[in-house]
Amino acid sequence: MKIKKGDTVLIISGKDRGRKGKILKAFPKESKILVEGINLRKKHQRPRKTGEKGQIVTLPAPINISNTKLICPKCGKTARVGYKIVENKKYRICKKCGQEI
Repeated sequence: MKIKKGDTVLIISGKDRGRKGKILKAFPKESKILVEGINLRKKHQRPRKTGEKGQIVTLPAPINISNTKLICPKCGKTARVGYKIVENKKYRICKKCGQEI
């Protein structure tokens, strides 16, 4: 998986197409990510204590990685991710500007 928690991504398909958001959590085995403010779902919560009211909470649902594109923090453009190995360390690089992500 070439994108990680904390990266900024652009949604390229679905109801949130064109919106940007920060990755909150990554699920590599399912190839899905949780993006802040994207793909929001409503969840009905029942009251836990007596006298407390039930409520509707909006939570982000996972989205497939193939529906997103990484935004390079250096050049600000959407770019593919490449790798560079320097002194036995692997770095992610932006394919457009060549800078380390």
